[in-house]
Amino acid sequence: MTYTFEAEISPGMSPNEAVALAQIAEDAGFDRLGISCVALWHDTYQLQALAAANTKRIRIGSMVTNPYTRHAAVHAAALATLDEISGGRAFCGMGVGAGLEAFGISYPKPVRTLRETISVMRRLLAGETVTFEGEIVTLKDASLNRPPRHPVPIAIGTRSEKVMQLAGEFADIALVGARHHTAELVAQYRKWLAEGAARSGRSVDAIELMPRITLCISHDESRAIASVKRYAAHYLDIFGAGGPPVEPARREAILRTLKDARGWYFDLDRYDPPQMLELIDDDLVRAFAVVGTPAQCAAQIRALLQLGFHGVSCNLAPVNRDSNYLGLRETLEGAAEMLALLRT
Repeated sequence: MTYTFEAEISPGMSPNEAVALAQIAEDAGFDRLGISCVALWHDTYQLQALAAANTKRIRIGSMVTNPYTRHAAVHAAALATLDEISGGRAFCGMGVGAGLEAFGISYPKPVRTLRETISVMRRLLAGETVTFEGEIVTLKDASLNRPPRHPVPIAIGTRSEKVMQLAGEFADIALVGARHHTAELVAQYRKWLAEGAARSGRSVDAIELMPRITLCISHDESRAIASVKRYAAHYLDIFGAGGPPVEPARREAILRTLKDARGWYFDLDRYDPPQMLELIDDDLVRAFAVVGTPAQCAAQIRALLQLGFHGVSCNLAPVNRDSNYLGLRETLEGAAEMLALLRT
């Protein structure tokens, strides 16, 4: 089986550095590159356009953007532009989104909002003239001036049952947002995906199913592990009882320290309380991340692929260096070695 490997970078660096990372990701052997959509950071679509203009092979898209801060038609127009710039390498990852509280957005009606947004986007991207009167999205007699000349795959990323069912109805690619993957959890997501596919008369086998993982690689194993301890605390909080078993008193202690943390978990300028780093051991880090040397990460991903996935979507975590750019470059350089091992 031929697997797909996808990388995602968050825009915590200059545009020129983001372009350089896109080129390194392409050279490393990744098939797709996603640019995070982070509220109030550099704009995802502008960075995608720059990355597309400076690469040749890798597919470029959002990983993931949201349906709240842009109208469905604005997304479609941006994707048509990206398709033209990239020569047919555009894709779009959609999800509910994160970090929108600063805009006063509380993620209302997420499934309805995603359903209407993706429905309208697909029709516009297909070159249709669209009139749509939805609960969330409205469009009247509208069409793209220059619709894309190539298909634009849609990915939906989620940890939610209902959104995974929606992916079964609409998506070309379904991304399992859980960072702690077990055979039982994967079977549950596959069931939800199949239920959605059945609603629209699709075969679930036509949908590419991939896990979202946090990936941090360095030849200095201990440095890589230390770099993603905050990630482990973040996901332990999100998944609660659905995550790996952790002794209750230790879990509570970790979550207390998380309240004192500052900044996004993927930003090197964040503050991680020292007690948090002491409480999170290597095993807990590896429950939520693929981390270590290139060979260690290749072994972890091989085990993931045996759960029946079509590939892996890697949220790249920077190694703790002087900048996000340097940290992400180190992870990408290690990923080149990792992918070479996985493809032999």
